[in-house]
Amino acid sequence: MLRPPRTLAELALIRRRVRDEALSARALLRAGFLSLDHPRLLRERGQLRSDYGSMGAGLPIAASRFADQVAIVDDRGSLTYRELEARSNALANAWRARGVSVGDGIALFSRNHRGFIEALIAAQKLGARAVLLNTDFAGPQLREVAAREGAGMLVYDDEFAPLVAGLELPQGRWRAWTDEPGPDTLEALIAEGDPGLPPPPSEHGTFVILTSGTTGTPKGARRNGESRTLTRIGALVGSVPFRTGDKTVIAAPLFHSLGFVGAILGIGLGSTLILRRRFSPEQVLSDVSRERATVLIGVPIMLARVLDAYEASQPRPDLSSLRIVLVAGSQLGATLARRTLTLLGEVLYNLYGSTEVAFATIAGPAHLRDAPDTVGPPTLGSRVRIIDAAGRPLPAGRTGRIMVGNAIGFEGYTGGGSKEMVDGLMSSGDLGHLDEQGLLYIDGRDDAMIVSGGENVFPDEIEELLAGHEAIAEAAAIGVADEQFGQRLRVFVVARDGAGLDEQQVRDYVKDNLARYKVPRDVVFLAELPRNPTGKVLKRELVNYKL
Repeated sequence: MLRPPRTLAELALIRRRVRDEALSARALLRAGFLSLDHPRLLRERGQLRSDYGSMGAGLPIAASRFADQVAIVDDRGSLTYRELEARSNALANAWRARGVSVGDGIALFSRNHRGFIEALIAAQKLGARAVLLNTDFAGPQLREVAAREGAGMLVYDDEFAPLVAGLELPQGRWRAWTDEPGPDTLEALIAEGDPGLPPPPSEHGTFVILTSGTTGTPKGARRNGESRTLTRIGALVGSVPFRTGDKTVIAAPLFHSLGFVGAILGIGLGSTLILRRRFSPEQVLSDVSRERATVLIGVPIMLARVLDAYEASQPRPDLSSLRIVLVAGSQLGATLARRTLTLLGEVLYNLYGSTEVAFATIAGPAHLRDAPDTVGPPTLGSRVRIIDAAGRPLPAGRTGRIMVGNAIGFEGYTGGGSKEMVDGLMSSGDLGHLDEQGLLYIDGRDDAMIVSGGENVFPDEIEELLAGHEAIAEAAAIGVADEQFGQRLRVFVVARDGAGLDEQQVRDYVKDNLARYKVPRDVVFLAELPRNPTGKVLKRELVNYKL
């Protein structure tokens, strides 16, 4: 028996959860994620979720609702939901015949295409554990992470064959994308497998998404595919107007939280997922224009490059079909937000979260028009609090540590440990502040603040300022050791083509706009900033840069 709530705080929490569930249900019905169908169909879908979990059941349910709708457009062509369901079933049954069972680790080392989706869903239908590997891994890092995550099988693209050479796994290696047919390909398995649903597993499937690893070896973040609350999806759909039948260009890698969520949500909505193995701004523009795409999902640096290509195009492609441009994964910045709203209209949504936190806040077009540097208010089911070093809440306008709580439970790192918790809220690892309207602003990483001569400098502030300079394409700021001041500020600048810009001009620009102690001592010009596949600047490489 459930005990009745004992305190006013517990009652308030229950009321808030009931309200959030009701608002999430309304948002999901409006989007078409939930439907009011015949009771028999609803019972069948409920049984699928009970048998295979929310993720494992997502595609079978979508196939029953949107059978002949195009599910995927990729470099091979297109697949309907009926075809995608049959192919993922055949793959699951072929793996099952080879001994894959509940809890087995299946590592995906693959770019954006149908094979990634088919392998991911097949793993969930078997109750296995999908491990999403970063396609930027070198051979040693691939082996280290695969061993740590207990992968018994590897699904990989042909281009990565040199990296996986000699990696022997008990359940084998299977090629997902290849121009050379063979018995070790997913296509061969699909051709031999039964296209019917495999028997329900004894436990639901899970998945592991890796942290970005910008400061060290990526950690595995455990998640399960089960959804015991509507706010797990309602948090996103309640803030961003997704709807059934969207055509979604997913530029972000599918192994990244943003691309992964976009794909899973898109399948639930019967959307057409437009996937390309390699990001190209010109290809994105072509896909949006030709397919009349309604949604674009990517990281900020991708958006910036798409806008560069758009402005350089003559004539400019027709992007009027876009209703949503969703970005996350790194700082959007006020300059890029204003530019996007000017060029594309009221379509921009900026999501703040992390692999561990998931969704915390989302800023929509109205927020970004008024405050282009905000990441928005908390999503449905989320709580955001700013605390000081002692764990005490801070008032609006004061910078402190960002703490987040929501319904998307983080189950800890696969290698052990978790994020710091305070009063049921998890540390995001960032510093920020809330304004009087409850909008969140990111001031920097809590481990990246530079203390120079006793003054605190946040790199994000310097980077945002420099991004607004007409001659600067992008910039990054770090702290380096200094005998006199403890640390000094060093900025790395990528100048726009043809720009005549020197070190003193960069210093003068900062001096004219910010406090004197924020003027960089060192200015280094680079052809490009080192980034990982999700667009985050690899500052550890900048720290080791030799002048």
